[in-house]
Amino acid sequence: MSENTMADTDRQVWIGEGPVLVDYADHVARITLNRPEAANGMNIELMQALYRAVMRCHREPGVRVVHLRGAGRNFCAGGDVREFASKGEELGDFLREVTSYLQIAIGALIRLEPIVVTEVQGYAAGGGGLGLVCASDVVIAGSGAKFLAGATRVGMAPDGGASVILPRLIGFRRATEMFLTNRIVEAGEAQEIGLITRCVPDETLAEEARKATRTYAEGAPLALAATKRLLWNGLNVESCLPEEARTVSTLSATADSREGLAAVIEKRKPVFKGA
Repeated sequence: MSENTMADTDRQVWIGEGPVLVDYADHVARITLNRPEAANGMNIELMQALYRAVMRCHREPGVRVVHLRGAGRNFCAGGDVREFASKGEELGDFLREVTSYLQIAIGALIRLEPIVVTEVQGYAAGGGGLGLVCASDVVIAGSGAKFLAGATRVGMAPDGGASVILPRLIGFRRATEMFLTNRIVEAGEAQEIGLITRCVPDETLAEEARKATRTYAEGAPLALAATKRLLWNGLNVESCLPEEARTVSTLSATADSREGLAAVIEKRKPVFKGA
């Protein structure tokens, strides 16, 4: 019996239904975003479930690696634009709550002792998709993966910790361009600029991600956890998150943000008025 077959046979299901699934085998906890019909867009239920999933990994001493992935064709297309747009004048209050859940999930990922290996196919966009990529320790992406900041095109600011982490990963100038122009970054370029760890052929993505998880699961767990902690402490991310959250909340209450969301849904160019 192969190693992969053995792992599947012995796999324990920790969370077997809902917007986020979690299973475990051989020191690897696998977290799967499970809204493929919505490109794993983050609504409030998914964000709450993601936080619970990450905290489950925090309290399980056998976990050495967290393998984060998305079901379906896309890793995560960001926030659930249709849900956001449906809130109308109440969008600001709603996003204040949504942003808080996303940030505590991001903070919990960063604080995890296990190494976080993220597998990316399709789009990784917005505070949900790009934010999770930024908060990961290792990112393996298929050659067809695409990375998009997305916030300013709907009249908002980057969230999910991306405003803090992305400039540290790829440099201030490149991050500024990504945030302000919302251009799509293809997987090959993402590897070149340091946004991801490795770009692999789409057809081998799942296998390459599994190989990466095995590499870290077989390492010295205390030494890897300590090294991870030192690296993230050096970035000083969490001290900057409150200002990011306040900015997103303020902008989400503007007419420009409602216009931006409507434009995405209606597939047209937004008309921003600075209000």
